[in-house]
Amino acid sequence: MTEKEKMLAQQMYDANYDQELLAERTRAKDLCYDFNQLRPSDTENQKRILKQLLGKTDGEFCIVAPFWCDYGYNIEIGKGFFANHNLVILDGGKVTFGDHVFIAPNCGFHTAGHPIDAERRNQGLEYAYPITVGDNVWIGAGVQVMPGVTIGSDVVIGGGSVVVKDIPDHSVAVGNPCRVIRAITEEDRKRCWSR
Repeated sequence: MTEKEKMLAQQMYDANYDQELLAERTRAKDLCYDFNQLRPSDTENQKRILKQLLGKTDGEFCIVAPFWCDYGYNIEIGKGFFANHNLVILDGGKVTFGDHVFIAPNCGFHTAGHPIDAERRNQGLEYAYPITVGDNVWIGAGVQVMPGVTIGSDVVIGGGSVVVKDIPDHSVAVGNPCRVIRAITEEDRKRCWSR
C-alpha cells in the first residue's frame, strides 16, 4: 500500500518523506501561489486555477485570496460557496462543503493530525480524517475545524470557535471547545439583528 493509499484510507502515513505526496503538495502550493498573486478583479483566472486545484466545484463559488491547501483534490465545494480571506484547508482527508456555505476570514479546516508520541511524530507520520460541512452553514471568523468533524446543515458556528466534535443540524454552536448553545428557531427568521 502506498503512503497516499494509506492517507486516503485514514491510516498512519508518511507525510514528510514520501516523494509522491511531496510532489502533490508542491503542485497544490504552486497553484495556490498563482491564485494568490492574481489581481482581485481577475475572477476568470481565479476560477480557472481553483477548478484545476479543487476536486469538485458546483455552480457559482468565490474564494477570496489568500487561500492555501495541501492537495486540493480532496476538497469538494457545493454551489453558492463563499470563503473570505485567509482560508486554510489541510486536505489529506476529504473535505466536503455543501451548498451555500459561508466562511468568514481566518478559518481553518484541518484533516491532518499527528501522533501524541514524539517517536512516531518525528518519523513524519500523521493521519487524516475527513471533515464534512452540510448545506446553509455560516462559519464565523477565526473558526478552526479539527480532523473527523461533521457539521450538519443549517448551522451557525460562532467566531473563534474550535470545533472538535460533530455539530447537529439546525444549531448555533460556539466556544473552545465548540458546543451547541441553542437550536435555530422560527423566531430567528423574525429577528432583525440590528443594534
